[in-house]
Amino acid sequence: MKRMKKKISMLLLATGLAASASAQLPVELNIQLDKPKGKISPHMWGVFFEDINLGADGGIYAELVKNRSFEFDNPWMGWKKLGHASTEGAYLLLNDAQRKGNKRYVRLTNSAGSELGLQNEGFRGMGIKAGATYEFSLQHRSNSSSMNIHVALLDEGEQVIAEAQMPLQSTAAWTETALKLQATATTAKAKLKIWLTGAGTVDVDMLSLFPLDTWKGRPKGLRKDMVQLLADMKPGFIRFPGGCIVEGRDLANRFQWKKTVGPIDERELIINRWNTEFSHRLTPDYFQTFGLGFYEYFLLAEDIGAAPVPILNCGMACQFNSGELVPMDQLDEYVQDALDLIEFANGSTATKWGKLRADMGHPQPFKLKMIGVGNENWGPQYIERLAVFKKTLNAKHPEIAIIASSGTDPEGERFEFLDDKLRAMKIDIIDEHYYRPPSWFLSSASRYDNYDRKGAKIFAGEYASHTTRPNGPGKSTWEAALSEAAFMTGLERNGDVVEMASYAPLFGHVDGWQWSPDLIWVDNLQVYGTPSYQVQKLYSTHKGSDIIPVHRDGQPVAGRDSLYASAVYDQNTMELLIKIVNYNSKPMPLRFALATDRKFAQVAQKITLASKDLNVSNSIEEPLNIQPKQTDIRFKGKTLTDSLAPYSFTLIKLQTK
Repeated sequence: MKRMKKKISMLLLATGLAASASAQLPVELNIQLDKPKGKISPHMWGVFFEDINLGADGGIYAELVKNRSFEFDNPWMGWKKLGHASTEGAYLLLNDAQRKGNKRYVRLTNSAGSELGLQNEGFRGMGIKAGATYEFSLQHRSNSSSMNIHVALLDEGEQVIAEAQMPLQSTAAWTETALKLQATATTAKAKLKIWLTGAGTVDVDMLSLFPLDTWKGRPKGLRKDMVQLLADMKPGFIRFPGGCIVEGRDLANRFQWKKTVGPIDERELIINRWNTEFSHRLTPDYFQTFGLGFYEYFLLAEDIGAAPVPILNCGMACQFNSGELVPMDQLDEYVQDALDLIEFANGSTATKWGKLRADMGHPQPFKLKMIGVGNENWGPQYIERLAVFKKTLNAKHPEIAIIASSGTDPEGERFEFLDDKLRAMKIDIIDEHYYRPPSWFLSSASRYDNYDRKGAKIFAGEYASHTTRPNGPGKSTWEAALSEAAFMTGLERNGDVVEMASYAPLFGHVDGWQWSPDLIWVDNLQVYGTPSYQVQKLYSTHKGSDIIPVHRDGQPVAGRDSLYASAVYDQNTMELLIKIVNYNSKPMPLRFALATDRKFAQVAQKITLASKDLNVSNSIEEPLNIQPKQTDIRFKGKTLTDSLAPYSFTLIKLQTK
């Protein structure tokens, strides 16, 4: 009996050792460098901008004053009257119907020895940095030459951290005046205090405060640190202005690009459709001033080397709200908006809209090549309206590719109806959206493997992995990012049919968000990229030019043993770029067999994003919990052996000779 037990014990031990040895054998991936299967679009990885979560006003648009022109539904929202008026009518709000876009202004009447003032709370406060210079400006007219304006910035404790003053000249016409303040301390929650001394009456409007240090130093421009994170991604395109912003709750609330260009003070403010959209995140002070308008969007795209991708309303309001439709016999105005936008972007300065572009400071065309008609619209009513746009745009601008919506979901009856109709119409690019749990992204890495290569191209226009974590900044976890990285290997492997892809939404303000997760989070002073940002950045900065097949046992690497892989070759840098996801809790040994006649430098670069904790996220306090780490791998010949960290996304760069 003892001998039998000993034999069984030895047999079990041998079996265990054999299994252990087998478990340690590396998985072999075959890289067919000399057999590229297609080209990667130059616009493959981009960004999607929508004014949600204080993305524009209170975010990337660097204006610090909320409701600067008193045009909110509540004209005094954000403002507080200071001092004690000695006479009735010391503060008057006037509405002048003859003023274009910006009809309201405030009339202040001050008596000798008195002080009248206004205080603005900013967007959840004002972010002020020690040593930085800020410019306060206002439009005014006055019949008095004895009035002075005083401006101060106060911290949370009501201490003055910057101040300046100047006389207000007597002027019958509206005049803009500015002064500069230098801050002595840093605070995220400053307030702006403005008061008048001297007797007289003055009309004031467009009371504004900007940092001088904006993106590219442009006066009254964009927040430098937020744009820099976009520029660092080297995106192939920027889609704007949305998103559901395009549709509006009703057609009156839709985004109308013509009202967002021209002089800033003539752009007509509207309520932001995310103002009260979500009962759990009401934001009643959320409006669109359009200081960031279509000209600024085009300029931003040019600045960061991205193709502009504007999306226009197709005559339909958001179908989750009113679903309002413009009658078919009144659709011409909407189609004309598309034609005029192409003229604004690309037209000669001799044309009406090309001249406006030039007058705004950009005589050269913006090189617009594609345009979206509708956002997340569906049903036969969408197809009917889209057909009108397509007929006119194809006839007058065959050089412009049309992007059309496949609705709100990546499957189901609604999706299938639209997909069939759009392909029958020979639409250039179909826009697919998917906000789904990590499991969907992991199981959908092969989604595009069997798509028709001769039909429409695909734009993965909005996507994000949604975990069960609580809403807010903490929802942007490594679990979400890693599942997106796995899915993106499938997008890259099918880059001959997937033309473009962009995560959504782009920005979230930690004190003013409505939707999460988001790619980049900010407060009034700081900005950080989420784990998903780090994934997107690795893809977009290593885009490549040619799709290289990666196989395991003759099949794409798309989820077997929780491994995902894709590869591209970059003709410019002469690099083979391999991307691999290990969605396992243990390390995974790999052997890469490089099937090619080319020679390699014998040191490869390995860049890794990894964490054993799938719930970890970056934050204002710890912005680099998840960040890329680089090491070198030495190898000889055409075989490279390495081990992938648990729960990791790895980029391996091999230089060819």
